Amino acid sequence: MKIGIVMGSDSDLAVMKKAAAVLDEFGLDYEMVIASAHRTPAEVKAFVERLEAEGAVAFVAGAGAAAHLPGVIASFTTLPVIGVPLNATALKGMDALLAIVQMPSGMPVATMAVDGAKNAALLAVQIAATADAKLRDAYKAYRADMAAKVIEKNKKLQEELAK
Repeated sequence: MKIGIVMGSDSDLAVMKKAAAVLDEFGLDYEMVIASAHRTPAEVKAFVERLEAEGAVAFVAGAGAAAHLPGVIASFTTLPVIGVPLNATALKGMDALLAIVQMPSGMPVATMAVDGAKNAALLAVQIAATADAKLRDAYKAYRADMAAKVIEKNKKLQEELAK
């Protein structure tokens, strides 16, 4: 199983590395590239088709401004595409959010929060886990760990408040 991570510019890398970190944590194979929907559409298509042939299960695509990249990827594949709107303009990512969430009927793209690469990767993990019981168990453990941390923080808060 493989996840494709695509961004249109190297200026997106700091945010998109958060997706890679999550996939590393779960031991999922991924490939990350810079490819522009407008400047290098042939490379986008070639990447999508190659990863599909190599067993990809989803794509995570970060895009700012007009944010066409996730939709272009969706036009080249029937696999799930997860769009990450990026804060790349004076509109602070709202332009990208609206562009990605408004994909035309028949071309769905899951849309995360602005700069939400971590959640995009977690959704990719969930998608991959539908076919891998070990990964599903790892994701359940990840969620249980998050819950335990919140409970522990509340316990410390309550102890402080009781003083």
